[in-house]
Amino acid sequence: MSCPAPTGHLIVISSEHSESRNLMIKDNLHEINSKLPSDVTLVAVSKFHPVERLMEAYAAGQRVFAESRPQELSAKVPQMPADVQWHFIGHLQTNKLKLVLPYVSLVQSVDSLHLLQAISTWAVANNKVIDVLLELHLGAEHTKQGFTEDEILSILALSSLKSAKMKDEVPQTASSSSFLAQNKDDISGAGVSSQTASASLRPLPTIVFGAATPCPKTPVGPSLLHGRGWPWVCEDTPAPLKSIRIRGLMGMASNTEDMAQVEREFARIEALYKRIKASGLEGFDTLSIGMSGDWPLAVRHGATMVRIGTDIFGPREY
Repeated sequence: MSCPAPTGHLIVISSEHSESRNLMIKDNLHEINSKLPSDVTLVAVSKFHPVERLMEAYAAGQRVFAESRPQELSAKVPQMPADVQWHFIGHLQTNKLKLVLPYVSLVQSVDSLHLLQAISTWAVANNKVIDVLLELHLGAEHTKQGFTEDEILSILALSSLKSAKMKDEVPQTASSSSFLAQNKDDISGAGVSSQTASASLRPLPTIVFGAATPCPKTPVGPSLLHGRGWPWVCEDTPAPLKSIRIRGLMGMASNTEDMAQVEREFARIEALYKRIKASGLEGFDTLSIGMSGDWPLAVRHGATMVRIGTDIFGPREY
């Protein structure tokens, strides 16, 4: 009796191949960690990679992993050890929060006030505090998500005003032109153009936050720029940040081989991060920039966290 002809392709993965891949991930992690400063957190971007490869990285000592798709994250979590720290780094839709927020220690990619408010609502309802990073729109691509500098400073100012009761009054006589002239160095140091800063001097919350009540004539705000009260915030604007800790900034540089452009973008977010951190904002300690192609440059520009996938796991398996 003859055996039936095979009806499909059979792929055999030898133990030698598996061991070689295992060593590759281990060696890659060792090489990266040997160059990474001890105070910079390595986040292994594991999206599109099977759990087997994540476990190889785990066996080599990696504990922080990042996913960008809610369904993939929620499927991988129960298959990995309980001491893994999960980050979310992709665009997060508000109807997918239940697939992400129960599991992650950090949402790195908060890119809109609508999402921030939805996370706050979920956190309050589930008696949790969610750590987040605000994503600054860095890259030249219009498809990239993120806040402007104006929006980030306004959100942080409003958050500080409501949570810490910091209510330093801004002089009523300060005009936009005189303010820009007096604070030229601070504004340029924060990576914000004079044109952008001028726009920030208008009552931002009525635009950014959609407040029903117009701003009062006398603005108030915390001393994000050495007590000078920029940007302006409205005292009666409701804060949307309950049960959320804003831990820092995240940015994605342009997808380009022009490292000079990437460096300019990293310098821009670094300046903004330093300016905010210098204000003494509690818990603001994370700058997540740099990926497989540019992470050494990101470290030189103050990254406290780098997100590396291909340099650890190799090409993605779609």
